[in-house]
Amino acid sequence: MADPLYDPNKICQEDGLEQVSSDQAALASFGYKQEMNKTMSTISNFSIAFGCCSILSGLTPLWGDVMLMGGSISVVWGWVIVSFFTFGVGLSLAEICSSITVTGGPYVWVSRLAPPAWVPLACFVTGWCNWLGLTVAITSADLGLATFMSSVIHVAYPDANVSIYWQYGIFLAIVMIHGVINSISVKYNGIFNEVSLWWHLIGTLLIVIVALVLTPNKASASWVFTFFENHTGFSSNTYAFLIGLLQSQYTLSGFDSAAQMSEETRDAATSAPRGILYAIGTAAVCGLVFMVAVNFCVQDYDRQIVSATLRPQMTQVFLDGVGYTWTMVFMAIVMGAMFFSGSALTLGSSRMVYAFARDGATPFSDYLSHVNPRTRTPIYAVWFNIAFAAVVGLLYIVNSTAFNAIVSVNTIASSFAYFIPISLRLTVARKSFERGPFHLGPFSTAINLVSCLWIIFTSVLFVCPTVSPVTTENANYASVIFVFVIGTCVLYYEVQAKHWFTGPGHAIQLTGDNLFASSESMISEGIPDESERSTSATDVFVVKKDRQDSSDNVRSRSTSDKPHPPF
Repeated sequence: MADPLYDPNKICQEDGLEQVSSDQAALASFGYKQEMNKTMSTISNFSIAFGCCSILSGLTPLWGDVMLMGGSISVVWGWVIVSFFTFGVGLSLAEICSSITVTGGPYVWVSRLAPPAWVPLACFVTGWCNWLGLTVAITSADLGLATFMSSVIHVAYPDANVSIYWQYGIFLAIVMIHGVINSISVKYNGIFNEVSLWWHLIGTLLIVIVALVLTPNKASASWVFTFFENHTGFSSNTYAFLIGLLQSQYTLSGFDSAAQMSEETRDAATSAPRGILYAIGTAAVCGLVFMVAVNFCVQDYDRQIVSATLRPQMTQVFLDGVGYTWTMVFMAIVMGAMFFSGSALTLGSSRMVYAFARDGATPFSDYLSHVNPRTRTPIYAVWFNIAFAAVVGLLYIVNSTAFNAIVSVNTIASSFAYFIPISLRLTVARKSFERGPFHLGPFSTAINLVSCLWIIFTSVLFVCPTVSPVTTENANYASVIFVFVIGTCVLYYEVQAKHWFTGPGHAIQLTGDNLFASSESMISEGIPDESERSTSATDVFVVKKDRQDSSDNVRSRSTSDKPHPPF
């Protein structure tokens, strides 16, 4: 039997009063009701965020490119630098997440942090950035898996020609499977992602130990930690090192998925922030160990990386070091991790779309905010993201550097979605922000400032070209894709959405005799209205006992009542 402490609809009896749980209070303050099952534990929440930060999925496809940009220094020390600053960003987001435990993450947070006049536009832009980052991440993760699968096929069958079209076909099959997996009950997804956690940890440890034991002629420690060589075509070694940070920053993104699962996580005010920080910290440590171990296994930099014919280059390093059999085992571990990562990203991004759509911020919002009554999951939101990821994947066919551009878009969009709430917390909401159980105390301002500066720096860096001379075939089109999507969203807001979109909240309507029938009754019963509600998600609302559980009186707004676009 489930622990009643974590029943999302639990009501504590005390002197004829009903005390609504803090997580319920957070939803009620926005006018939401609990629609999805609140069954996920801290470990499940962390597992999903860690899956999105998958080191095996993020580091392996781009490792060879970064080795060309700046050698072993870019791989090892670039990872250390990015891990340090990304953990700071995670601290900033965890503090806000602890205060506002509602699915939607940064999009919802901005509504409590921005000045009232700017809430609709700020939420709209944040939401679309967050959605773009998470959804494009599905494309990058599953394309990386398709590339690795083609590499394995080439190793097993040297004469096989796995063309780019075959790779795209494999990619389509993978995203479809992820759509099916994430259409089932979140309870099974929680188990699936806990398996993912152990797969990553045990798999990484196995690769590290076996590779170091079996690889002959290992590189020296001096080479691993100090070797630098620039093959980008740019004369500036500093620039080459900086663009090499892309691999690390791309890997350490998507951790806000822990916040996206808040409404399905028990004790979300503490579990979700922990999920964010545990994911970044664990990925940082495991990633460093993995990268150092792989670099020790490089026996011939020029042959295995510079002149490699097998892609990704890491496959050649494994093949030369541990032989065919163990290379197949390693590839199976990496591909399994990539598959788990793509599934976690699909799960997190679908919750983002669900939260966005229930406030009428997307086209077809009535469909995208629909929760399947059987599985208690937003199935239409899942398949909407799957379709978009498949379309973005077409870029891989038409451009030789498309994968790097897709990765850059993922990183930039996610970073902007993080930057907006952190900057608001640092400035206009610095005094009004009410802390949750997790907070940064006197260090909040300093950490938030550094986080903002780091996000600005990396966002500018990742729209820069990665190869010289720059041509139409190898140009970095990340800025074009990002500006087009976000520009279209802002134009859509100015032309239409601003006429009905007011930001998160008011997604439920109650019956006439309901305890919360009107704003006046809410105030009289001790529940603040929009103008008086607290920004803290840890407030506990106390209301008079009704004859019937108030949750039975709650019904979703009808299509005609809910703010939504005219289609």
